[in-house]
Amino acid sequence: MTAFFAAEALLPTGWARDVRIEVDAGGAITEVLGDASARGAERLRGPTLPGLCDVHCHAFQRAMAGLAEQRTNGDANFWSWRDLMYAFVDRVEPDDLQAIASQLYVELLKGGFTSVCEFHYLHHARDGRPYANAAEMSDRIVAAAAASGIGLTLLPVLYMASDFGGQPLQPGQRRFAGTPERVGRLIERLSEAARSNPTLGFGVAPHSLRAVPPAELAECVRMLDAIDATAPIHIHVAEQAKEVEDCLAWSRRRPVEWLEEHHELTSRWCLVHATHMTEAETERLAYCGAIAGLCPTTEANLGDGWFPLAQYLEASGSFGIGSDSNVSVSAIEELRWLEYGQRLAQRRRTIAATATTRSVGRALYQYALAGGAKAAGRPIAGIAPHQRADFLVLDAEAPFLVTKAGDALIDGLIFGGNANPIRDVFVGGHALITDWRHFDEAQIFADFKRTVARLQCTE
Repeated sequence: MTAFFAAEALLPTGWARDVRIEVDAGGAITEVLGDASARGAERLRGPTLPGLCDVHCHAFQRAMAGLAEQRTNGDANFWSWRDLMYAFVDRVEPDDLQAIASQLYVELLKGGFTSVCEFHYLHHARDGRPYANAAEMSDRIVAAAAASGIGLTLLPVLYMASDFGGQPLQPGQRRFAGTPERVGRLIERLSEAARSNPTLGFGVAPHSLRAVPPAELAECVRMLDAIDATAPIHIHVAEQAKEVEDCLAWSRRRPVEWLEEHHELTSRWCLVHATHMTEAETERLAYCGAIAGLCPTTEANLGDGWFPLAQYLEASGSFGIGSDSNVSVSAIEELRWLEYGQRLAQRRRTIAATATTRSVGRALYQYALAGGAKAAGRPIAGIAPHQRADFLVLDAEAPFLVTKAGDALIDGLIFGGNANPIRDVFVGGHALITDWRHFDEAQIFADFKRTVARLQCTE
């Protein structure tokens, strides 16, 4: 048993002083006491927050961040970016994926994410054939998470078609191809590993309605239910206006509308992006309890558009935040841009604040914390008994945090500056980041540097 002591910490009940956190040998919190003694406890060196979950991540894309910002002939949009991504991913080998993911996960830890949901669709060799070990690429993601220490929910992706109506895959998609049976075998393997590894969770990710025909989507859900009927289901939906138009032409229904009609959407579902919805779709998504997986920096980078956050929150919707293409690795930046994007669209301020939570920063943080835990399917909902001991320790001497306390502290964290004030990071009660550095940072970065030098070489 280990004990930690925080002079100030954000608990599910609100801010508390002199907080003692008892953690068992497996990394779970057994007891949390306010106004407690620090005797025999490790003193945390600043205000303490629960760590957040990155609900949507494609790890390999970290190595191409910044490489798709050159103007080309014709329209530059999501679809032209996707062509560049296909060309890049065609070069990634198993060692490369592990090196990139390890580096990314260290950066995510520094950025305030103590868990990540990996939307994993890079399954096969460069020629499209399965590796001798069909789980080769999944194993590399698990190894990268172990090297960094971050909590992981691995979501093997089912990818079967290039467009609505079951159109054949394009050459650039051959490494993603799968069937419900193949994905099911990956999930069974993950299920077995998760029994003895509390930092590992699993679910499934039918890529999108355009990539998974209806019968196979239903089979994918049935397959997961047979393994674990509580495990999360993630799916890209309504990210692009063209996607909505194509879905209407195919089914006479919009993507979110189609999902609502054909599947029982509950809190185990995470609808990633859901950018282009009608008012009726937005309200129904909120009412059903599904999680909206919002990735503001990627959505801005790709020109996707703005999620209808104000209406969604008014209908009591839930959301988590994700790094997606990893052009940013900061939970703080994702939350800031989620609010700022809404302010630009609405031309008013304090969009995420509520009558009971007047602090925009705290409201955003609490939404992301609760939604992220549901999307991950892991006990990471805050500093409370039976949850994982995942928390962030802030530098109270950061210029935009100094003298602040309570909700003013979290408002300052999100809206006060760009320097990273996250000093220490704990996952499962283990210190992974101390004084802004990861315990194995030098070796992980050296491997990453060699990898990107080779991948980005154009000769």
